[in-house]
Amino acid sequence: MKIKITNGTVLTPFRAIKNGTVVVEDGKILGVHEGNVEVPDAEEIDAQGLYIAPGFIDIHVHGGGGFDFMDGTEEAFLKIAQLHAQYGTTALVPTTLTAEKEDLLQTLDVYENANRLNTSGAAFLGIHLEGPYFALSQRGAQDPRYIRNPDPAEYEEILAHSSSIVRWSAAPELDGAIAFGQRLRQKGILAAIAHTDAFYDDVLEAYENGYSLVTHLYSAMSGVTRKNAFRYAGVIESAYLLDLDVEIIGDGIHLPAPLLKLVHKIKGADRTALITDAMRGAGMPEGESTLGSLKNGLKVIIEDGVAKLPDRTSFAGSVATFDRLVRNMVFMADVSLLEAVKMASTTPARIMGVGEKKGSLAKGKDADIVIFDKDITVSMTMVEGRVVYSNYQVGFKTKSTI
Repeated sequence: MKIKITNGTVLTPFRAIKNGTVVVEDGKILGVHEGNVEVPDAEEIDAQGLYIAPGFIDIHVHGGGGFDFMDGTEEAFLKIAQLHAQYGTTALVPTTLTAEKEDLLQTLDVYENANRLNTSGAAFLGIHLEGPYFALSQRGAQDPRYIRNPDPAEYEEILAHSSSIVRWSAAPELDGAIAFGQRLRQKGILAAIAHTDAFYDDVLEAYENGYSLVTHLYSAMSGVTRKNAFRYAGVIESAYLLDLDVEIIGDGIHLPAPLLKLVHKIKGADRTALITDAMRGAGMPEGESTLGSLKNGLKVIIEDGVAKLPDRTSFAGSVATFDRLVRNMVFMADVSLLEAVKMASTTPARIMGVGEKKGSLAKGKDADIVIFDKDITVSMTMVEGRVVYSNYQVGFKTKSTI
């Protein structure tokens, strides 16, 4: 079946096409056109003057809708995918927390099953293991009971257990972390720097040995540090100096407007990916919640639009959805809509190695499409040619039966 999406402003990585048309067939983009082109026998979706953009790609997300990927059930995976699709996310990377090896193995097994069942939400791109190889001093909301140094016997067992691991975050200054990064590079897995007290020399060595991404820049990492009266550059400064990609939690709370602007000014949209880092409280009312699995997760409180530890000494993950991130970059950070969408789609697709098939509206790519208004309120989300969410109340109408 062919689908024609017309009467909207089509956003490509390079320009905005007013009154453009996107044609979809068999889950792929057949063409992107100026004007209302004729497409015989196509079902037609009228975008009613709204924006037609590539779907958002969240490469770091823990949960939403009251569920967490560490809950250990297929239902949790599927409900999270459905929740985030409502806000424009068309692909995501399920992310774990620091945990025992057995819990990580179980999560990988559940992912395999859930991935086969997932047809009504954002697509899965593979698993992100966040930890357990972190600096205890920068643990943030990660459970200190499970933090440890890289153990070859352990990570080799995990790597052998599943082929679904696509990224792994670790602190590069730990004993064994460089060999760990080299091993990930050999396996084609993205190695990321996270929860770390590293100095510039540590980051440089990590960069030379496979680490290419900085996980949630500014959160749980070192900045300029004084040691024996001398100043040393930390991970934050290293991220700016080196050709590392960075991801930022764009909820407007983890990073206020001046820092959002600074990251964009220095790293640019081509090197910066937006992430939600959302926990189970995304899309839920404020109040008490749990970070991680319901079995042994950490109790947290959701207030002021963010999750916090009960003593309020640290944030405990965001409760953002992706529309909020794009909205903040445009209205808080004064970034152009085209660049904000690039940070939400093209850049994360490249970072995760799926840029050939996702991340922009171009012929031959997956038909991952989101329609939203000037306030970045989502009207429709399409994943690989399937409409998985539509909201008629905010101006979306269709001439088809979709």
